[in-house]
Amino acid sequence: MDKKSLSERDICSKYITLAIVEAGWDLHTQIREEVSFTKGRIIVRGKLHTRGEQKRADYILYYKKNIPIAVIEAKDNKHSVGDGMQQALNYAETLGVPFVFSSNGDAFQFHDRTGNATKTEIEISLAEFPSPSELWQRYCVWKGIATPEAIQTVEMPYYDDGTGRTPRYYQANAINNTVEAIARGQQRVLLVMATGTGKTYTAFQIIWRLWKSGTKKRILFLADRNILVDQTKNNDFKPFGAAMTKISKRQVDKSYEIYLCLYQAVTGSEEEQNIYKQFTPDFFDLIVIDECHRGSAAEDSAWRSILTYFSNATHVGLTATPKETKEVSSINYFGDPVYSYTLKQGIEDGFLAPYKVVRIDIDKDLQGWRPSKGQLDKHGQEIEDRIYNQVDMDRTLVLEKRTELVAKKITEFLTATDPYAKTIVFCDDIDHAERMRQALVNLNPERVKESRKYIMRITGDEKEGKAELDNFINPEERYPVIATTSKLMTTGVDAQTCKLVVLDQHIKSMTEFKQMIGRGTRINEDYNKYWFTIMDFKKATELFADKDFDGEPVIIYEPKGEDSPVPPDEVVEVTLDEDGNPIAPANPDDQDPFTYDESQIHLGDDEVRQGRVKYIVGDVDVYVTSERVQYMGPDGKLITESLKDYTRQTIRKDYSSLDQFLLRWSKAERKSAILQELEQHGVLLEALAQDVGKDFDAFDLICHVAFDQPPLTRRERADQVKKRNYFTKYGEQARQVLEILLEKYADTGIENIEDIKILTLDPFKNMGTASELVSAFGGKPAYMAALAELEQNLYA
Repeated sequence: MDKKSLSERDICSKYITLAIVEAGWDLHTQIREEVSFTKGRIIVRGKLHTRGEQKRADYILYYKKNIPIAVIEAKDNKHSVGDGMQQALNYAETLGVPFVFSSNGDAFQFHDRTGNATKTEIEISLAEFPSPSELWQRYCVWKGIATPEAIQTVEMPYYDDGTGRTPRYYQANAINNTVEAIARGQQRVLLVMATGTGKTYTAFQIIWRLWKSGTKKRILFLADRNILVDQTKNNDFKPFGAAMTKISKRQVDKSYEIYLCLYQAVTGSEEEQNIYKQFTPDFFDLIVIDECHRGSAAEDSAWRSILTYFSNATHVGLTATPKETKEVSSINYFGDPVYSYTLKQGIEDGFLAPYKVVRIDIDKDLQGWRPSKGQLDKHGQEIEDRIYNQVDMDRTLVLEKRTELVAKKITEFLTATDPYAKTIVFCDDIDHAERMRQALVNLNPERVKESRKYIMRITGDEKEGKAELDNFINPEERYPVIATTSKLMTTGVDAQTCKLVVLDQHIKSMTEFKQMIGRGTRINEDYNKYWFTIMDFKKATELFADKDFDGEPVIIYEPKGEDSPVPPDEVVEVTLDEDGNPIAPANPDDQDPFTYDESQIHLGDDEVRQGRVKYIVGDVDVYVTSERVQYMGPDGKLITESLKDYTRQTIRKDYSSLDQFLLRWSKAERKSAILQELEQHGVLLEALAQDVGKDFDAFDLICHVAFDQPPLTRRERADQVKKRNYFTKYGEQARQVLEILLEKYADTGIENIEDIKILTLDPFKNMGTASELVSAFGGKPAYMAALAELEQNLYA
C-alpha cells in the first residue's frame, strides 16, 4: 500500500494509534482523539453572530484519566514527520502539557517542554513511543512532586457525576495546578479566573480531590454574600452530601468535614460574635476563600482575622480580579497566581460572551452646567456656584431630565432589540437607582401593566427588591426584566441571560469595572444568549483602553505607615453584613490607620451621604451629543468602524487583490467553504446584506465592498444564465432540475443549491426521489459536474 495516498485519518488509525497502544496507553481511558478543547470565538456583527474555529488536537494523552500530559499532532504522509510540531506546541502551551509529538506515520518528532531533557527535540521511531509510566515519572520531576503522599494526592481523580461532564481545559489547568501546589506543600495559593468561567465548580473539584485523597480532612469555604454560600451548597457542592454543613450565627456542630460559611455570620464587633473561635486554630486543614479580592485582601480587615486565626491551614484564594492597590494586595498575601484565565482568553476560546459597547455622551456631562446666581434647587437649597460636570452627575447634582434621557435611551434600545432582555442598570447610589426605576416605569407603562415587577430596584436596603434577585437571575423567570442597582449586583449574581449592562455610574476602580462587565459574560445557548451590550453614559468603558484591563495583576501594594492619609479621591471599601449594612470595627485599634471623609466611603450598595450635599434640578434640558457603537475586535480592543469598513479590511487580509479572490472562487468546488472561512474571520454576510442590499449574491457583496466592483442581484445573474440557453443539451428532467436550481439560487443564494439535500425538498420531491433526479444526469458525478457548470455560468 502506498502510504502517500492515505488520508490523515488513515495514518492515525493504521500507524499512530497502533504505536501509542503498543507503548502501553489504554485506548479507552488515556487516549482521546480529535479533542475540541475550545468552543470557537463568538463573532458579532450587527444583530447576528457566528462561531469561529475551535482548537482541536488530534490526540491528547492523559495519565490517570484526569491529567493531560501529552499532545500529538498528526499529518498525512505527504508531510514531513515534524510538520505538525508548531501547531502541537501551540496547543500544548494552552493545555499546560509538557510532552509534544508530531507524526506523519513514519516516526514521531518529540519535543520535551520540561527543560530537563538532554535535547529539547528529537526524532524517535514508532516503536520508541514512551510508556505512560515513563512520561508520568518525567512529569512528576517537572512539577516537583516527589513523595508517595504527594503522588497519591495528585493522582486522585475528579468527581464523576455519571453524566460525562468533565472540567473544561482551563478548569483542569486550574484544578491540577492548585492540587499540585498543595501536594508540594504550598500553603497560600491564588487562582485568578474571569467571571463566568466556573470558579465554584473548579473549587469543588479541588476540594473533592484533596478530601478524597485524605490530604485535607476538614475544609472551610468562605464567602461574603449569602447568595454565594447558598448557591454553592445547593449546586456545585451538592455531592458532599451529609459531610457538609453551613455555619450559622449559633453554636457550631464540629462533627462535619466540609463547612460553608458567610464571613459576616461568624465575625462581629463583640468577642462573642466571633463564632469562628469556637473551633480550635488547628481545626481546619484547608480554607477556600471566594472573591478574595474584597475584604480578605485588606491586611487589617475584620475578615482577615479569620484567616490569621486559622493560619496553619492551607489557604486558597479565588478571584476574577485580584485587588492590587497601594493599600490592599491579594498577591502580597497569597503569592503569584498558580493559574490565570482572563476575560480576553475566555472570549477568545468561546466560553465567554463577547460584547459590543454603545457609548452615549450627554451635553451637560461633557460641557458642564453652571447655575445662575442664587439659583435654588427643588428643595429650596441654594446651589453652590461652580461648573458641574460628569463627575458630579447623580452624586452632587441631579438633573432630572438627564435621568429621563438615560431611561429613554435604555427603553429605545430594548424596544428595538428585545423588550424582555434581562438588563442591569448600575447607578451611583440607592437614591439614583430609585429615580432611575421611576423614570423607566413611566416610559414603559404597557410592560409595567403586564407585571409591576417588569422593573425593580434591587439594592441592599430594600427587602422587596432583594427578594426578586433570585427571579432576576433565573432564566426561566420572565420578571424582573430590568434591575436598577448600585453595588449589590456587582458580584455574586450569576445572571446567565443578562443581555444589557447599563453603566450610569462614575467608576474609577478597575476591580469594580471588571465585576460589572462580568455580569454579562455568561453564555446560555438555550436562551439565545451569545453576546451582550454595554450601554455607557459615563465614559466608564474608557477603562477598556487601560493597559491593566485584562493583563496580569501588578503588585503596587505599599504597607501603610502611621501618617499615610488616604488621598481625597480614593474610595475606602467598608465591610458589609448579610443585609448589606456596614460592619463597625470591633474597637478603635481595628480601624484603618488613616483618616477619611465619610462622604467617600462606599457602603456596598450605597454611600454615607452625611457631609455631601445633593442638589436636585428639574428644569434643565439635556440632549445626546454623540452615540456610537464599538465592537470587540479579534485582539480584544474596541473598534469603532462601519460594517463595510470592517468587512473590507478583513477580506483584504485574506485576498490582497480582486484577481486573487476571483481565482480562489472559480477553483473552489464548494463556494460555501469560502463563505464559512470568511465567517470564521468575522465577516457576516447576512448582516452586510442588510446594510448593502438583501438581493445581492454573497459573491457580489464581497466584490462590491472589498474591491469596489458594481454588484449584480441574484435575479440579474440568473436571467443572464437563462439567456445563454445552454440547458438545451440536457434531457427534459435534468433541464427541469437545473431551471429550478437557478430559481432557488435567485431566491436564496449559492449555499442552498450546493447542498445535494435540496433534491429532497419541494418542488423536487414532487418530480421523483433524489436518486432518480440524480440518475437523470447519469449519476452523482455527472450531477455535480452539471452543478459546477451552472455555477461557472452564474459567475462568468
